[in-house]
Amino acid sequence: MKLYEQYADEIAALIGNGQLAPGDRLPSVREARARRSVSASTVFQAYQRLEREGLIHARPQSGFYVSASAMPARPAPAVAAPAGEANEVAVSDLVFEVLRAARSPGIAPLGSAFPGPDLFPLAALARAAAKGLRRLAPEAIVDNIAPGNPRLREQIALRYRIDGIRVQPDEIIVTNGALEGLNAALQAVTQPGDTVVIESPAFYAALQAIERLKLKALEIRTDPEHGIDLDALADALARNRVAACWLMPTLQNPLGSLMTEARKRALVALLAGHGVPLIEDDVYAELYAGSQRPRPAKAYDEHGLVLHCSSFSKCLAPGYRVGWIAAGREAQRIQRQLLMTTMAASAPAQTAILHYLEEGGYDRHLRRLRAALTARRNAAIATIETAFPPGTRLTRPRGGYFLWLALPAGLDAMRLHEAALREGIGIAPGHVFSPDHRFRDCLRINCGHPGSDVLPALRRLGALAHDLQRSTP
Repeated sequence: MKLYEQYADEIAALIGNGQLAPGDRLPSVREARARRSVSASTVFQAYQRLEREGLIHARPQSGFYVSASAMPARPAPAVAAPAGEANEVAVSDLVFEVLRAARSPGIAPLGSAFPGPDLFPLAALARAAAKGLRRLAPEAIVDNIAPGNPRLREQIALRYRIDGIRVQPDEIIVTNGALEGLNAALQAVTQPGDTVVIESPAFYAALQAIERLKLKALEIRTDPEHGIDLDALADALARNRVAACWLMPTLQNPLGSLMTEARKRALVALLAGHGVPLIEDDVYAELYAGSQRPRPAKAYDEHGLVLHCSSFSKCLAPGYRVGWIAAGREAQRIQRQLLMTTMAASAPAQTAILHYLEEGGYDRHLRRLRAALTARRNAAIATIETAFPPGTRLTRPRGGYFLWLALPAGLDAMRLHEAALREGIGIAPGHVFSPDHRFRDCLRINCGHPGSDVLPALRRLGALAHDLQRSTP
């Protein structure tokens, strides 16, 4: 990315998040040149691009100002209305096809499931691993067999206790990432043919797990801001025999919705009244925007019915595959289940995470991570606002690194996905987030990678959406 593009994107992000309001004056060319140690030409080019995008305008003999109509806030995508019936799931082939294409070398990672690796303390983790392994006695290797390293489980339990949640270390099972825990939880509480409640749209890995275990999915309408519709869920529970719910109450993937504490409490009470286990997928909880980490639904569990799954993959150590499950009354069953399959999460990975946590600095890292993701999210929103066709809707999540877009009426996200791949851009089309591929006009965007990767790709993707709109009858 050229210097003028970087400067223009920074200003666009400030406009997008409201730090620069309509009518605010930008620094003069001389001021901007001095502050940033760049040439006058660089500043002029940045301002000219912002002018072309309608974000700023020049006033003769006065300077550049934020335009009054610079950022008309696009509305959020509409809430989906599922059919209300449990359905078999067959999405894996499509998911594998989309993910395989998006992982090709040189593809801009807008369809990726992980934030940028530049955000993580990988060198510090490597040092912690080396130090821990040097001190690891051979006989201690067995400590890492399921349910996992006892000191690591104590560190995880400590973070629950800091939030006032009663979770004991012996309830925690260390897993190969959160996904192993989620799959193990689902298998522990269901039988083939059972019905599982999911959000609409839902994380495609949940759909794949339901498909693999030969279960049925019952979609419940989910608001992009507030999460699953509790009235619709209550009605579904009254009309169907539901074996379990797999939900993401905090920063749901792909919507980014965040349920309030009151709604989480009501959710747990509703499910407890029906005796239905909640598999809580909570891998994004540390990526909140704001001053306080959202409490999980697990905080309100009085009957051991909430199986809380999380990991360090999205917030500390991508690729280490260290997750856990606070399994409630299913802890012993799931531990035995894992002993019969994977036996244990990686001993070096557990050791690295343990020693990093014990040395301190984790929360300091999380503060930097959240600040960086907030800046990247704001810059991506600002770019989408200006680059995509009128009628595009998008979410404004309170954390995480996913944005959910609904294209203007008549545009197909799979066609956009195919056109984007030809341009070296990967996206996650909405087709993979529902058993019946209902979100055909939607896509999920990963904005957690550096702006030099994301923002030019978003501008090009917006241009492709314009082209698609012009060619659609």
